[in-house]
Amino acid sequence: MAEVDHHGDQQDIEKKIEETRQRFNNECLQDSADKYDSRDVERLQKDDAMVEGYLSWRQFVVDDAVKMIDESLQWRKEFGLNDLTESTVPKWMFETGAVYLHGYDTEGNKLFWFKVKLHVKDAKTILDKKKYVAFWLERYAKKEPGMPLTVVFDMAESGLSNIDMDFVRYIINCFKVYYPKFLSKMIIVEMPWMMNAAWRIVKTWLGPEAISKLKFASRSEVQTYIGPEYLPTHMGGTDTFKYSYPPLPDDDFQTPISENGPIVSEDDVESKECESEGKDTLESSFSSEVATKPKKVNFQDDGARAEDNDKADTPSRTKGARKPLTTFKGPLLHVSPAEELSFGSKETEKKSLIILNNVTKNQVAFKVRTTAPEKYRVKPSSSCCEPGASVDIVVSLHGGYQASLQDRFLVMAAEMENAGSQELAQFWKEVPKAKVMEHRLRCHVLESTKPLMSALKDAPVEGGANGNQELNMALMRVMACNSRLEQKLDRCLWVQKVLVGLVLILVFFNMMVLSNVQQQPTPTTPPS
Repeated sequence: MAEVDHHGDQQDIEKKIEETRQRFNNECLQDSADKYDSRDVERLQKDDAMVEGYLSWRQFVVDDAVKMIDESLQWRKEFGLNDLTESTVPKWMFETGAVYLHGYDTEGNKLFWFKVKLHVKDAKTILDKKKYVAFWLERYAKKEPGMPLTVVFDMAESGLSNIDMDFVRYIINCFKVYYPKFLSKMIIVEMPWMMNAAWRIVKTWLGPEAISKLKFASRSEVQTYIGPEYLPTHMGGTDTFKYSYPPLPDDDFQTPISENGPIVSEDDVESKECESEGKDTLESSFSSEVATKPKKVNFQDDGARAEDNDKADTPSRTKGARKPLTTFKGPLLHVSPAEELSFGSKETEKKSLIILNNVTKNQVAFKVRTTAPEKYRVKPSSSCCEPGASVDIVVSLHGGYQASLQDRFLVMAAEMENAGSQELAQFWKEVPKAKVMEHRLRCHVLESTKPLMSALKDAPVEGGANGNQELNMALMRVMACNSRLEQKLDRCLWVQKVLVGLVLILVFFNMMVLSNVQQQPTPTTPPS
């Protein structure tokens, strides 16, 4: 089957998707439908993105994609992925802290940590461990669909007893077969030299589509992939996060905390007015589970009152805001854009628009939260949308701040069946969590054509700690790069010294041989 470019004509991709579905139905479903969970099959028939994920991971070769789908769906049924919950995984697995989600890499991808020293090979528990990994992957896939993960193997204090090749192969298969396009990169940090042979075997399992994603990093090199704010102290970072259970410490998109201090602007008044609501913890905004020892993250909003003051100047507010081109179709609201808000460094790129459309027969209350409240202004951030109506929400960056790939937004919505009978604040306190629709948006940073040195030179002093932090991160990456070069130079010098030593030994050996030959008496010819 001829391969097509991933960015090729959309019609060709759609034909490939339909062909893949048809081949799967004819070759895999016929006479053996019980191999799969009916919910997975139904999703495969309806979700084009799911099929395209398998196709693109297999370079759009339909034969290979069908085989991958068959293997993936069988695995999902075997492990009961659609019914896998916290209660179905042994509690001791969570208590070990060997696997968890926490933080982001420099590209904004979620970090999936494996503490290798906490893993001990045991045939009796291997199935539970595999389910444990599947639990985290499925949990993340549902909350951030389409967003890849960066896997980090923390090899500190680990040895040969911690290496379980069967378990490692399973982890690789999770990204190679079961969750296509899910792997951003796999970073192995501080690998002991004695494990080199084992990881050479691992590289053969990855295959050509994933081998380039494998990164071996020393303590200094890892900071080129992960900023210090999400690196533990033993890796040279500043992250003081400590794992404990319960509750689940996946920080549930517990996003970066901005430590830039308060902003002196017109929004301070509004922030103070909604301070009580701004103190909502992560539990009330992102999930029902609260991370252990939660950091002081406030998902601030501007209050319903701000929306009333802005009704008259809606056209002026939305002027210059980037219009969304995609739409997420939720049960209560259609949210545009579907996945990400775009921001850049230019003044014309400081605003983005979120459009909410009410698709119910009742009034829908909504509120918008952000993980970086010091950076963004959201107007209106809390209000109601009438049946069949739409609301434009302007998200704008404050003066000297820049958007980050780690920044996230959360749109929460709930249907108000008895509109007008209660205030919004009281409504949000009483509405059951099961009736709240949540949709997450990530940030996309527009590339700047401005040279790096020019950007650093022109950076405003009033950027404060945020500007210093970005500058420090850039400097740390340069230092890490220099450190890598020094290490490579040291290796070259070491190899050179070894080679010189070997040459000297060979020369000495040859001289000894020649000396012995010369010292031997030459045989005399007997007289005839």
